[in-house]
Amino acid sequence: MDQQIDPATTRKTASDFPQELLDLFDGYVHGRTSRREFLDRAQKFATAGVTAAMLLEQLRPNYALANQVSADDKRIHTDRITIESPQGYGKVRGYFARPAGAAKAPTILVIHENRGLNPYIEDVARRLAIAGYIAYAPDGLTSLGGYPGDEEKASAMFSQVNTPKMQEDFIASAKWLKARADGTGRLGVIGFCFGGTSTNNMAVRLGAEVSAAVPFYGTAPALADMAKIKAPICAMFGALDTRVTSTWPAYEAELTKQGIVHEAHIYEGANHGFHNDTTPRYDQKAAEDAWSHALAWFTKYLKA
Repeated sequence: MDQQIDPATTRKTASDFPQELLDLFDGYVHGRTSRREFLDRAQKFATAGVTAAMLLEQLRPNYALANQVSADDKRIHTDRITIESPQGYGKVRGYFARPAGAAKAPTILVIHENRGLNPYIEDVARRLAIAGYIAYAPDGLTSLGGYPGDEEKASAMFSQVNTPKMQEDFIASAKWLKARADGTGRLGVIGFCFGGTSTNNMAVRLGAEVSAAVPFYGTAPALADMAKIKAPICAMFGALDTRVTSTWPAYEAELTKQGIVHEAHIYEGANHGFHNDTTPRYDQKAAEDAWSHALAWFTKYLKA
């Protein structure tokens, strides 16, 4: 008998959903499954009180929850800054956050998931500012007007962007950030999902310009390119996210072969997206532990 979903109105967690449905949603989020196919296949989990469409809404992000650090927190300064990206789309907009005061600080590029610069990623930038870093989160959807505030629209827009040009926007953002006069010259990169994969690619593209990289559930760069990596890599994975986590052994073997400092944290019972606290896939224990490791990694390689 198929597991059914109770139509509770409290905040949902992964344990409220069958793993099969969570895996189906992962396919939808990453474009392997259409909305119609998701709804058709999710119908088996529907009840009289909860339709397949309602299940989809329950699984979507609730960005009202993305506010661990308020934008008007007096400990930080935030801004929206547009920078030049001559090799990309010409210009890229982004969200900027830094500790209040005039002291210099290390810099960290924050790369979003495959929906653009949403409120969760902005909050991640603020969390880094609270921790003593200058953070910049570019919006890969700038060329199409920027993150639209709607997940369906963001998904459609993301598929229209030229990925190599978007990556050049990220490169331009990293170089702008690293060169800031209020920075220390040390650059870290952190990213989630698509941004995790992009973080790995930034480590390849920028080589020694990156002092530390923390990819969350990102796939590995081409093994043939990994000799270009100079940054210490701290990778985060969810054990249930087998599509991505299964790529780690080969990645780790090549990092070891190349003599690149690295470590990985694979969280049992955690799904893809476990750090994003606006969705039911959020795993508080795993997210908090992974964040503590990320900050320790940046402290070691950016502040020491």
